Amino acid sequence: MTSITAVHQKLMPSDNDTPLIANYKKIRQQTKYLCDPLETEDYGIQTMAETSPPKWHLAHTAWFFETLLLKPFLPGYREFHPLFSQLFNSYYDTLGDHHPRPERGLLSRPTVAEVYRYRQYIDEQMITLLSTADHSSDIIKRTLLGLNHEQQHQELLLADIKHNFANNPLRPLFRERPATAATKEMPLEWINFNEGVISIGHKAGGFAYDNEMPRHKTYLNAFRLASRPVTNGEFIKFIEADGYWNPELWLSDAWKTLDQQHWHAPLYWEQIHGDWWYMTLSGMQRVDINAPVCHISFYEAAAYARWVGKRLPTEAEWEVAAEQLPVAGNLADTGLFQPMASQGDNTLQQMYGDVWEWTQSAYTPYPGYRQARGALGEYNGKFMSSQMVLRGGSCATPADHIRASYRNFFYPQERWQFSGFRLAEDG
Repeated sequence: MTSITAVHQKLMPSDNDTPLIANYKKIRQQTKYLCDPLETEDYGIQTMAETSPPKWHLAHTAWFFETLLLKPFLPGYREFHPLFSQLFNSYYDTLGDHHPRPERGLLSRPTVAEVYRYRQYIDEQMITLLSTADHSSDIIKRTLLGLNHEQQHQELLLADIKHNFANNPLRPLFRERPATAATKEMPLEWINFNEGVISIGHKAGGFAYDNEMPRHKTYLNAFRLASRPVTNGEFIKFIEADGYWNPELWLSDAWKTLDQQHWHAPLYWEQIHGDWWYMTLSGMQRVDINAPVCHISFYEAAAYARWVGKRLPTEAEWEVAAEQLPVAGNLADTGLFQPMASQGDNTLQQMYGDVWEWTQSAYTPYPGYRQARGALGEYNGKFMSSQMVLRGGSCATPADHIRASYRNFFYPQERWQFSGFRLAEDG
């Protein structure tokens, strides 16, 4: 039997690579690197409808380049497999049928080895396309979108693998985590922001998704923002105060969800001999009381905020606070893949990395937003309903993928992502 490694050779850098090709190779290779700890049996698991098997992520990101770049722009291009166009289409209705999302884990074929051959074939064809002396701005634009799309799936890969492993009674270890120093409690301070008209949204220059535009003005009342996210230790106090059993703290839909899904702690938490432990990508570990609480739904974040007499920030408040800060922190590049306790001072800490931070803002279009026509318009615009905005990236987000204007979005009940929150209050 041919090994998985053998059928997908490393994308080797070359002195002749353009910056775009070099970046293409780096990001595509990173996806494979994230999958290196997996055994063949791990690639096909799907433990709930919202997740996808690692094998599907690998194939779908190849499908994206094949469908949106190679087919329309590379003369004489031949599909790797005629049925992959349906099998690995995620939600692009303008591009035809797609296999039901909840049933992705029911497919034993194509094999993992064939999926890696598919990726290798796409890589070869993409480098041919990008090596042409004169390619259009549309090709460059779509390639950049495809690379950022791949980075989103790198983060989804980690979140989905964690969910898969957490549902295995063996609690498998995905990757050893480097040893870290003992943590200490960081005091929570309140940072003041004045009222006024501010601008949010992506500034000119560099890549951004269409949902970050156009940049526009909005008015903010004076407000205060917590210097750091809510910690595990603080959230344990909410649990011990019977916060999960107090209907006065919960939105109506949240209380129904709580009852139906029997929540009593953040996802992956369990008590062992009276102590709280949680599942990590490095196996079961004691809860670090000084690290940001993670795998929290919007519903839980809002209930906690009400319990302490505070609120969640709006996305405009979050962005104006983060805009002048460098993009640095515990992001995927650290290789920890786990939220860590703050080591900063009493100014704003952990705005980037560790946990995506829920805001109280619904995911809706900015003033002046126009959804593009065709498949590219389906990327973000069609989801602007019933979801909430998160900001700042997480321990699974690549550092060169996040920015102050980045708008992530999930349904309020979802919590398998690396999501947490910080508090705000009126000024």
